[in-house]
Amino acid sequence: MSSLNSSTARAAVLLGPQSIEVREFPLPVLKQGEILVEVEGCGICGTDVHEYKRDPFGLIPVVLGHEGTGKIIALGENPEPDTTGKTLSVGDSIVTSILVPEDCPFTKDFPDRSNLSDSLGVYGLFPDSPDYHLNGFFASHIVIRAGSTVFQVNGMSLKQRILIEPMAVTVHALERAKTTGLLNFASQVVVQGCGPIGLMMIATLYAYGISNITAIDAVPQRLEFAKKMGAATTLNVKDLGAEGTLAAVHGATKGRGADFAFQCTGVPAAAAQIWKFVRRGGGLCEVGFFMDNGECSINPHEDLCKKEITAVGSWVYTAQEYPIAIAMIRHLVNIGIPIEDLVTHTFPLAEINQAMATNIALEGIKIAVVP
Repeated sequence: MSSLNSSTARAAVLLGPQSIEVREFPLPVLKQGEILVEVEGCGICGTDVHEYKRDPFGLIPVVLGHEGTGKIIALGENPEPDTTGKTLSVGDSIVTSILVPEDCPFTKDFPDRSNLSDSLGVYGLFPDSPDYHLNGFFASHIVIRAGSTVFQVNGMSLKQRILIEPMAVTVHALERAKTTGLLNFASQVVVQGCGPIGLMMIATLYAYGISNITAIDAVPQRLEFAKKMGAATTLNVKDLGAEGTLAAVHGATKGRGADFAFQCTGVPAAAAQIWKFVRRGGGLCEVGFFMDNGECSINPHEDLCKKEITAVGSWVYTAQEYPIAIAMIRHLVNIGIPIEDLVTHTFPLAEINQAMATNIALEGIKIAVVP
């Protein structure tokens, strides 16, 4: 194990609804295969905000933060290579992905659907325990356990690395959408919701070769970002109203409706409305509900049966999609999409409550904590 400059770490512990306290913990003696990472930054996800507001997962006390990255500062005995086979060394930049126990029966039966396992684990969503306090990236350090999925990402900027995890969400959504056979370079696509996931969905679709993208949101700043990410048309639902937005979608798609639509909000009313945007025989991917935000109603006859819509859901990602997400971010940079601009605000760890409040107020796009 390499020598360290400090014997303690700082971690932002969620102790109650909207109550985070930065505490100190001793740096642990690493067990075999473990990795100690000095955190350099972590984005705030909508899931973090929901947990911060009301602890729906029952994790408190917990150190949140899963869109994180940092540099290896120590390795336990017998270090393993990263998930792609690269040797890991002190000084390497890394990100992590999901954890699934080796004995998970679901993953053994469905190895390509590990994201659907009830045993799925993600750093930043593990409750505090006597053995592991440094479980999330909202901290100065994090301990990566033996057997975790880890990816070496040397050469990428901090902002690019912070965006890898949400990019994996959009890569998975694209792969789910492709299973319908309804996406091609000529497809007319609607993306509803221009938060970080929706904006990255637009960029992913654009990089995939789809240029007929209509972005829908209620915040002008987010619609401006949608244009930067590759949207050809933007519609402000607040200005247009539900019926006006529907008419505008039909106007942008020769009166037929979208060939395919991605629902990227967590709003039930939006989830109900998006079915109206899709043409007969078209497709839909639901990406927005990583939390139970309530139910919505559709008309099974008008919205589904009569139109023969093919709908798929998208849930998180698999570890195998991380290399694709990493390659996608590098590709977007190479073709001139200003993906790093999505990280609009950074806060030090001591100001994490302010960072959460900024996110909740929809001030900016991707808010990050940089210890």
